[in-house]
Amino acid sequence: MSEQTKNFWAGIRAELPLLIGVFPFGMIYGALALNAGLDKPASQMMSSIVFAGSSQFVTTQLVHETAPGFVIVLTIAVVNLRHMLYSASLAPYLASLSTRWKALLSYLLTDEAYAPSIVKYERDGVTPQAHWFLFGAGLALWTNWQISTALGIFLGTAIPESWSLDFALPLTFIAMVVPVLKNRPAIAAAVSAGVVALVAYSLPYRLGMILAALVGIVVGTFLENKTHIEPINKLSIQANLRDSLDDSRTTKERQ
Repeated sequence: MSEQTKNFWAGIRAELPLLIGVFPFGMIYGALALNAGLDKPASQMMSSIVFAGSSQFVTTQLVHETAPGFVIVLTIAVVNLRHMLYSASLAPYLASLSTRWKALLSYLLTDEAYAPSIVKYERDGVTPQAHWFLFGAGLALWTNWQISTALGIFLGTAIPESWSLDFALPLTFIAMVVPVLKNRPAIAAAVSAGVVALVAYSLPYRLGMILAALVGIVVGTFLENKTHIEPINKLSIQANLRDSLDDSRTTKERQ
């Protein structure tokens, strides 16, 4: 088996546990999209083109609430802003790829595909065929999302409310987030965003989600920069102390 094939199937295997939680989420989206007033083709095309569960949910809810167009666009932009951070952290491992590969992987990049991929890349480092892992994980999720959306669209109200399928998404996100909370900036960003989301939950047009995302990004970025600056400052202080000691010794020797 070639290295490409090994990485591809490894990505699919790593994604399988997450697909269990995403599948009911896709079914719920399909049903809600119809209830929000979208027709079946539009609901399915949103999953194929947008391919971002959180944004799709927010869009259907805002459409149902007849929110202004600029609010919908702004909300989607902020919700998807995290993908820029995902791309930035993956860039060093995928820098040698062609533009076509980068475009394809950027389309397939989601929360669920990113989580196992960044863990693998940080563990194994840069390898020639590593991008096949992300491709396998992303393609598995894309296929799962299309099928689950279609089932939600065609089953619609046939899904009993007693099933309470909406519990699966929070559990899936918890499973993705916890492994990457390895340092103080990441933990602070998650906690601050969670607190703000709870406090601002009652804001109209899901504006609480925008506020929570912005606060999490600001807190995480601030602490990340501070973490990088502190070691530099310590090194500078140590260097200054060494220079001072050297000067003192030189002065004493001259005396």
